[in-house]
Amino acid sequence: MLDVCLAGCGGMMPLPYRFLTALMLRHEGSQLLIDCGEATQVALRRRGWSFKPIDFICITHFHADHISGLIGLLLSMGNSERTEPVTMVGPRGLERVVNSLRIVAPELPFEIRFLELSRPVEKLRLGEFELTAFRVHHAITTYGYTVEIPRAGRFQVDRALALGLPVIYWNRLQKGEEVEYEGETYYPEMVMGPPRRGIKLTYCTDTRPTQSIVDGARDADLFICEGMYGEADSEQRAAEHMHMSFAEAARLAKRAEVKELWLTHFSPALNRPEDYMDAVREIFPAARAGSDGLSVTLKFPEE
Repeated sequence: MLDVCLAGCGGMMPLPYRFLTALMLRHEGSQLLIDCGEATQVALRRRGWSFKPIDFICITHFHADHISGLIGLLLSMGNSERTEPVTMVGPRGLERVVNSLRIVAPELPFEIRFLELSRPVEKLRLGEFELTAFRVHHAITTYGYTVEIPRAGRFQVDRALALGLPVIYWNRLQKGEEVEYEGETYYPEMVMGPPRRGIKLTYCTDTRPTQSIVDGARDADLFICEGMYGEADSEQRAAEHMHMSFAEAARLAKRAEVKELWLTHFSPALNRPEDYMDAVREIFPAARAGSDGLSVTLKFPEE
């Protein structure tokens, strides 16, 4: 399963009632953070999630409302006695940007490993997370992210029995390991069924609508997407500022055939996003306005 927390859903500037952009994902004791706006660590403390298990941090782009909380978070992670390396993913220039910010935090008790993105689409394996980064269309280089938790096929007991393989070796094959027994090598695919549907989440913000978003979000269990403006006449303004309206995000969700849409990255002038959701749900019924701390646990689909 995948625990999801939309820690902050604001754009441009933090407000007393709305933190800046951040999304936390948790799976089997490891955490992946996407974006880190100002007050992200306060938002996570409010949610009750620890900083110490954050193994991966993905940055969509280098605008301040998406990265201004990073140094404080790294310091808090260090103060929580973390010593294991942290992997950071982001557009080309990530290492330079982060190290420039670290002038006020030159010493951390853990290593930061940088993975810089340069191609339109890149696939990475981050622990148990399978990450696809896809370029979107904003004023500066920006990426959206799809995070997947794969699921192996079912263990085929009859096939294992037919091979004459003792039960003590079955668990290793289920974990994807090869097994040597009586001079023979046994491979997982000899006893495992075809892969089953896993969990898929897509996150993108600060962009105009693009085909890359539809492709990246296709069939996602949860699509978290920017909705900077909610008003019916806001699409021209959204285009001028390289952002998206609620309706544009809803049309992307419909085209991508996702299961659920959460809107995020609201304009500071948008006080009550829910006021505009009836029109959004006419386009895509399974939509909701995000809020700080909005959480869900995505589970593997039942067979």
